[in-house]
Amino acid sequence: MADFLTDVETLRARARANIEQGPITSAYGADRERVIAVLNEALATELVCVLRYKRHYFTATGLNAGPVAAEFLQHATEEQGHADQIALRITQLQGEPNFDPTGLATRSHAEYDDSLDLLDMVREDLVAERVAIQSYSEIIGWLGTNDPTTRRMLEEILAVEEEHANDLLGILETITT
Repeated sequence: MADFLTDVETLRARARANIEQGPITSAYGADRERVIAVLNEALATELVCVLRYKRHYFTATGLNAGPVAAEFLQHATEEQGHADQIALRITQLQGEPNFDPTGLATRSHAEYDDSLDLLDMVREDLVAERVAIQSYSEIIGWLGTNDPTTRRMLEEILAVEEEHANDLLGILETITT
């Protein structure tokens, strides 16, 4: 047996000692309350992105609007999935996901946009994706090895946000050329 592993009896005793903490064990190295607060900001960001993409989906008009609107809808659906993942993780950490619409925009890292011009919509969505990419990158670095489950979840979300930014850049280049 490796020297760095805790013996089985000690593992079992620790597991029984604080059973009410569910998945949170002494091995959890992050500041759980701060992680929950940061995740609630990420949740707000995802919810604002869902609302922005939905608004753009329903209001996009013009010659190029059909395929671009379809992309907006796909992104809205994926952002809702991210929000659901984050809310679930908050509850796993014994926190409460904050879905309160009061203050949603101020808790969000990204901004809501009500542009009516298709080009402006794409630009604003690309800016929001870049904000999410930067934000998630910083959170992932901050978590380090202290909360690998949350870190992995955010790394997966980050990959999708990067894909969204790439999609939007391609649309932007198509519209402007």
